[in-house]
Amino acid sequence: MSPHPSSRVQRVREVLAGRLRDIRKDAGISGRELAVRCGWSESKSSRIENARTPPSDADIRAWCRACAVEDQAPDLIAANRQSAEAHVEWKRLQRTGLRRLQESTGDLYQRTKTFRVYVSDVIPGFLQTAAYASALLSSIADFRGTPDDVSDAVAARMRRNGVLHKGGRRFSFVLEESVLRYRLCSSEAMAAQLGHLLGVMELQNVAVGVVPFLEQRVVWPMPTFTIFDDRRVHADTLDAASTLTQPGQVELYARAFERLSQQAVRGASARSLIAGSVASLGWPATPMPYA
Repeated sequence: MSPHPSSRVQRVREVLAGRLRDIRKDAGISGRELAVRCGWSESKSSRIENARTPPSDADIRAWCRACAVEDQAPDLIAANRQSAEAHVEWKRLQRTGLRRLQESTGDLYQRTKTFRVYVSDVIPGFLQTAAYASALLSSIADFRGTPDDVSDAVAARMRRNGVLHKGGRRFSFVLEESVLRYRLCSSEAMAAQLGHLLGVMELQNVAVGVVPFLEQRVVWPMPTFTIFDDRRVHADTLDAASTLTQPGQVELYARAFERLSQQAVRGASARSLIAGSVASLGWPATPMPYA
């Protein structure tokens, strides 16, 4: 069973407190000296180091300045903010239905200019047809036991995906070949979905790569994640969606995306893999015009 969200938040705070304590010790100063340099009480330093009081952004900057490691402040501040929002429970988001979950990221999608998406399980939400999305969200609703608002959720997803053809945005997708083979809907709907994928590949602001089954791996398949500009990562697991904002974390996922992207085939080779998946369904591989 997954820990309660508040327990996870406390653990993140304890990790941050430990990092601040190590920074002070590495600087060779006492808690009292730190308090003097920061201009606060010694008890405040103790409360922060023992994770009893979460520090503010200003507290972290002062702490790093007092210990002569100001370059570490951005990562620590991001970790501090993440303690409150790092894990968003799918069940909590979904308990009022899937439509709300689709709409919850609307503002983020509108703000983002560059999207990098890696998927190892299903067609990316951005690229889904209504029929494929309906089958997928229906299976999620059934598994989670959430209210049946799949039709509204699909409509919300289709509206959200309108960012694909809004100016000034670029999308880079890397799909495992398995994504083309997993059938979550009827063969007809799956063939139409793959045809839609071929059509979307014609868009100037969209790049799609496929990592073939037979390629020798330099990086392992991993759970789905999306990078929003260079500021934020959403990494999905069965029970939660992790929101990662520390610069070091974002850089790590960006590096993983680059490695995975290097193994992906594109253009005619990618289209050939998609066409092969369509053929296995007994349907012609016809690109669907993207509107």
